[in-house]
Amino acid sequence: MAYVQGEDRYQITMFPDNIDDYVAKDNPVRVIDAFVQSLDVAALGFKYSNPNSLGRPAYDPKDMLKLYLYGYLNRIRSSRRLEAEAGRNLELIWLMRKLKPDFKTIADFRKDNKRPLKQVFRLCHTGN
Repeated sequence: MAYVQGEDRYQITMFPDNIDDYVAKDNPVRVIDAFVQSLDVAALGFKYSNPNSLGRPAYDPKDMLKLYLYGYLNRIRSSRRLEAEAGRNLELIWLMRKLKPDFKTIADFRKDNKRPLKQVFRLCHTGN
């Protein structure tokens, strides 16, 4: 009797897979995405809420907040682990839209936004 076989990794397909197909409609990452999209990050005081017109563009604070909340909910505290997960975890690839910030950027986001992050967690717990 033969084994169940996976797909050939090298087979070229006419239509590439859609990442959205890998994330179930009731997956918690969709809640994280909707919640963060509803926030006014400028009013909360997140650094780089208003992008600079000069220099290298910063990551959107909403994207970084999504990554941070995902890590919090999944007990991933290390910036280096979050960096690695953003490149291999399909939920995070979907949530971050294939963005892969490095560990220093993640650590700096935490360091630079302590007060706004506390406000976000208050919003989560109070529902306001």
